[in-house]
Amino acid sequence: VRCALFRNKRQLLRHVPADGDQVLARARVSFYEPRGEFQLIIEHLEPAGAGSAQRAFEALKRKLQAEGLFDTQRKRPLPAFPTRVGVITSPSGAAVRDVLQVLRRRAPHLAVTVYPAQVQGQGAVDSLLEALRTALDRRDCDVLVLTRGGGSIEDLAAFNDEQLARLIAAATIPIVSAVGHEIDFSISDFVA
Repeated sequence: VRCALFRNKRQLLRHVPADGDQVLARARVSFYEPRGEFQLIIEHLEPAGAGSAQRAFEALKRKLQAEGLFDTQRKRPLPAFPTRVGVITSPSGAAVRDVLQVLRRRAPHLAVTVYPAQVQGQGAVDSLLEALRTALDRRDCDVLVLTRGGGSIEDLAAFNDEQLARLIAAATIPIVSAVGHEIDFSISDFVA
């Protein structure tokens, strides 16, 4: 099957594959009418195999699971009728717009507080910890949503941090982790 990787997606690649490289691709199916062929439009591409980031993720996942941080019995139930939702994310990212749009459509009566945080790169973990601590200290929300869009394991690294996982586990307010796309998993997803 032919594949197409358009320039706007190629510019986002951290690793440009060479001939013979094995990769993992997230793609959508398309039909190219001039040739009458089905093709895959590549949305995301990364090297296949477990890299160091993936190994670190798996090690932390095993450690926290063994400590019981993923157990459903310790998780806080979501309120049946929340009045205020806190959203911890980048104030300029697509995730905040998506969450606000869904909340406006499904529960227009809900008040929303956005706690701005850096969600990627150097300083992201500290920024997320600070935003989450602020939200927990203020105690003005019935539930918190920790969110960002998808990406590679490196892009989602801040949500795979042990300190963040432990703060989520210790939180007295229920936290929903909405990190990445359907195929993405983060430590924060397992703990929240």
